[in-house]
Amino acid sequence: MKLQFLGTGSGMPSKQRNVSGLAVTLAKQTWLIDCGEATQHQMLHTKVKPRKVSAVWVTHLHGDHVFGLPGFLSTRSALDGSSPLTLYGPKGIKKWLELTMKVTGSYLGYDLTIVEYEDGDTFEQDGHLVIVKRLDHRFPSYGFRIEAPERPGALLVDKVKALGIPSGPIYRTIKQSDTFEFEGKTYASKEYVTDAVPGPVVAILGDTVPCPNAAVLAEGVDVLVHEATFMHGEAKLARQYGHSTTVEAATLAKTVQAGRLIVTHISARYQGREDEFLDEVRSVFQNSLVANDFFEYTVGD
Repeated sequence: MKLQFLGTGSGMPSKQRNVSGLAVTLAKQTWLIDCGEATQHQMLHTKVKPRKVSAVWVTHLHGDHVFGLPGFLSTRSALDGSSPLTLYGPKGIKKWLELTMKVTGSYLGYDLTIVEYEDGDTFEQDGHLVIVKRLDHRFPSYGFRIEAPERPGALLVDKVKALGIPSGPIYRTIKQSDTFEFEGKTYASKEYVTDAVPGPVVAILGDTVPCPNAAVLAEGVDVLVHEATFMHGEAKLARQYGHSTTVEAATLAKTVQAGRLIVTHISARYQGREDEFLDEVRSVFQNSLVANDFFEYTVGD
C-alpha cells in the first residue's frame, strides 16, 4: 500500500501546499481520500492515473476537501476512464454532486455509485476492509481505518524439497490449497508454509479535535495520517476552528502505539518553520513525519 500526498495544506491553497488530497495505491487499484480544489492538477506531477481510481473516500464536505471532485470525475471520463467508480461520503454529498454535475452539463462515461455512509459503517472495497467513524469537528467529519487483506505465508522450500518434490507448478498448489498430493500421498499444506502475514493497517483521519473515535480508528495501526493544522502555541485557535495541534496528533500516535505518524493539513502560517514544526511533533512521538505535497510513503512490503 502506497500513500501519495497530493495536497497537505489547510483551508486554502498556497504556493507550497495544495488543499487536501491523498492517493492510496493498492495492488491493482487506486483510491483518493478527499479531493480538494486542483487535485487533478496535482496528479499531473505524479504517476497517479485518474483511470485507475476505483473509489473516492470523502472525510467531510468542507470545500477544501471536495471542490476538486466534479473536475476530477469529469476528467476521468474525458481520459476514457470506463470502469465503475464508487464515491463514499457523508450525508449531503449525493445531492451536492448530482446538482453540480446537472447544472454544469457534465456527463460521465462510466457508472458512478454514490454511497452516503454513517458513523460505524464498514465496507469491503478491493479486498480491503474500511471502517468509518465520526470525529469531532465544527462540521460533520469522519475518519477511516483501512485494513489490508492478509498475505499468504512463504513456502518452506527446503522442507518441500526434502519430500523429493522438484520445483514446478505444485509449489503454487501447496501455497494455495489446504492439501496437496505427491506420489500417491496426501499432505497438509499448512505444514509446508509459514503463517499468513497480516496486511498493513492505516488510519486516515479527517479534520478533528482529539476525540475517542480517533483512538478507536488508530489503535495499533502501522501508519496514522492525522491533521496538525496548528502548532502547540496556537492550541486555543485550533480548538476554535475544530482542529488539532502537533502535540495532540503526536500524543494520539503515542497512546495508540502507532507504528508511524504522518501529519498533514498544515496551516500556511508555518511556511519557513518546517524544522520547528517537525521538532515539535517528534518531541512527543519520535517516529513522525510531516507530509509535503507529492511525498510518498509505502506501508508494508
